[in-house]
Amino acid sequence: MTMIIDGTNGITFPDSSKQYNSYYGFKNRIINGQMQIAQRATSATITAGSTIAAGYSTVDRFYVYCTGANVTAAQVAGSGATKNRLQITGAASVTAVGIGQRIEQLNSYDLAGSTATLSADLAISATLTTVTWTASYATTTADTFGTLASPTVTQIATGTFTVTSTVTNFSTNITIPAAATTGIQIVFTVGALTAGLTWTVGNVQLEEGSTATSFDYRPYGTELALCQRYYWKIIQGTGTAGGYGIAGYNIAGNAVWQTFGFPVTMRATPTVTIYGTWLVSNCGQPTIPGAGATNFILQTIATASGALATYPNTSDDLIDASAEL
Repeated sequence: MTMIIDGTNGITFPDSSKQYNSYYGFKNRIINGQMQIAQRATSATITAGSTIAAGYSTVDRFYVYCTGANVTAAQVAGSGATKNRLQITGAASVTAVGIGQRIEQLNSYDLAGSTATLSADLAISATLTTVTWTASYATTTADTFGTLASPTVTQIATGTFTVTSTVTNFSTNITIPAAATTGIQIVFTVGALTAGLTWTVGNVQLEEGSTATSFDYRPYGTELALCQRYYWKIIQGTGTAGGYGIAGYNIAGNAVWQTFGFPVTMRATPTVTIYGTWLVSNCGQPTIPGAGATNFILQTIATASGALATYPNTSDDLIDASAEL
């Protein structure tokens, strides 16, 4: 066996399927590139013209948007070593669809001034053959990319892949400018994904170096923890089985608090939301009076003296926290 060792590409073996570059550490800067984590839902309708926040609806860390008409985004089965992929199903009057991920400054700062390689498994139904990729960085403020209508990004590079209905791995080199220290955004787009057409994306990877290496399969628990830095949702049962709520004894009119910790420290102070109408006894519906990156407070007001309790009524009554970019 012969192999080449250099400071840019690492160790290169004769078999291209076994090339390793920056193998150790956080090789893939894309989180959940295998589309395996889906805390919100495994399928969702993406409303045409909706915001990026609304586009975080299915697999974690990827937002989906569309124009012209609504589309469906779903986590689907993969093949071989790839357990899942993300699939978009089109509809009449759809004019464009995009899938993107915003990589925060702390996970991309060291890529500035280097060559990176973007790769992904892609497939699309007949009549559409082009997937466009675009890499950008937050123009002035770290982790601030703006909205779809008013982006605050500077384009690094863009290009296209000629895609067929067979899932194929594509890759391209990207020269990251020295100014790109504020976070990087990767977006894939297609045109008119009309009724009957599907677009499949999986194994998305952005890595340092000029060679597309094997996909970085991280442990499920590691990938879940990386996703929960941006979004967390209670996996909630019904009634008291879920374990989240307030129970105790108090005096009418008093505020009763319970503090709950997040499983990992979130990227920033999240927006915490309560869903549904919870069961209550001698108290009002719960609220969130405060939250930080590590925990949140659940509060209720006692309506009568004595034992009180509030907890979810159905599996749709839950709490989530979002610190997405």
